[in-house]
Amino acid sequence: MNKFDTFVFDLDGTLLDTLPDLVVITNRALGELGFPPRSHDEILSYVGNGVRALMCQAVPEGTSPEQTDAAMEHWKALFPDYRNDLTKPYPHMRETLAELSARGAKLGVLSNKFDAGVQQVMNQFMPGTFAVMHGECDGIPRKPDPAGLLRTIEELGSTPARTAYVGDSPGDVKVAQNAGAFAIGVSWGYHHADELRAAQANVVIDSPEELLRFASERS
Repeated sequence: MNKFDTFVFDLDGTLLDTLPDLVVITNRALGELGFPPRSHDEILSYVGNGVRALMCQAVPEGTSPEQTDAAMEHWKALFPDYRNDLTKPYPHMRETLAELSARGAKLGVLSNKFDAGVQQVMNQFMPGTFAVMHGECDGIPRKPDPAGLLRTIEELGSTPARTAYVGDSPGDVKVAQNAGAFAIGVSWGYHHADELRAAQANVVIDSPEELLRFASERS
């Protein structure tokens, strides 16, 4: 079995179940701009490719690019003061990360969420856990472009061959493949395990504890 000393994680749907809060804040942003709300399942289908993609799909068909940009900026303006009361780490995730750290693994986060949102949410729910955390920003393009993952791996002092990228979407599988890392799909997130297998994930796991099977023992 492949063993790795570096693990980089997607955020939404992988480390944290953020969807309940994404539903609330997205509908708040839509409502405050006079747009109709979207259902839980609709918003679920929109997440994973950043705020711009989320809001482009959430606003009504025919909305102008200028109005769509305004909706996105309003969403981002609401986020810093939003409490994320409904967000939770997935079961056994914190314990698994602690064990990976105890084994000497290097841990990072790479998300399509905008970078300020990544820093805010991760420092709220998992402070001090990850050495490197990146979201979409200048220099970190959206996955599956491998540039952000390659930069994260380099900043962790590692190499793609020593790295497993862990995520819940076909895009996460693709970015791992594009960067030359090992792709671990997770079945507990926002995409069905069959989608991850179809994307040719190296493995699909059903619980965070299974990550430990892929971790190098501390030397």
